[in-house]
Amino acid sequence: MGGIPTNVDAEVLRNADDVVKGLYAAGEVACVSVHGSNRLGTNSLLDINVFGKRAGRTAAAYAKTAQFIDLPEDPAARVIAQLEELRTRPDGERVSDVRKALQETMDANAQVFRTDGSLSQALADIRILQDRYTRVSVQDKGKMFNTDLLEALELGFLLDIAEVTVIAALNRKESRGGHFREDFPDRDDANYMQHTMIYRRPSDFEYEVDTEAELSPVSAFTRADNFDSYRVVLGAKPVVQTRYEPMERKY
Repeated sequence: MGGIPTNVDAEVLRNADDVVKGLYAAGEVACVSVHGSNRLGTNSLLDINVFGKRAGRTAAAYAKTAQFIDLPEDPAARVIAQLEELRTRPDGERVSDVRKALQETMDANAQVFRTDGSLSQALADIRILQDRYTRVSVQDKGKMFNTDLLEALELGFLLDIAEVTVIAALNRKESRGGHFREDFPDRDDANYMQHTMIYRRPSDFEYEVDTEAELSPVSAFTRADNFDSYRVVLGAKPVVQTRYEPMERKY
């Protein structure tokens, strides 16, 4: 359905082919492409057991051969600075107000049944909420067990995920599984039998020279949306069909 792309050994993919050395994902967070095999609760437990075990075995083998890499000086500085800026920010937007507005537009405009108009509205709303997020403040200024700060940080991540979800849905001009475009009700295997891969790049980044563009088998179906200092770039990873052919939902 989505999430962090991995191969069958639970290695996280940097793009359609290359892995991120030493990083693994399994279970609901991962997309290993066993479509239809992990959508029920019990099957999800089996999924994490199978691929969690494969992740552990692969990680153990990698650890035996990996070279030690020195950490950069003060590697946590950027994250600490981000948290401190959020914690000490003067009074501004309330986290709950921005989160509620995000929930409302995603529920109304980016639910299972979508159109170009509703998704475009959701993206426009998200752009406004991203701007409002730069002014959110927390009421609890403490440093211990600060759930107010945690929720503020999570809201930023929710906005990121909402943005890429809507952009990917706008790009996929078909209906498939839990994604139903009322303006494109038919499934289109010729153009969209693929995984959407999304990358965040600097705003002055030229997509044509990007590694992902070269690896993407469907570069003709990419699009970019600018917002402030970054660009959201769409690529794709092919679906590998083995014994079980992906079937259309007909109920």
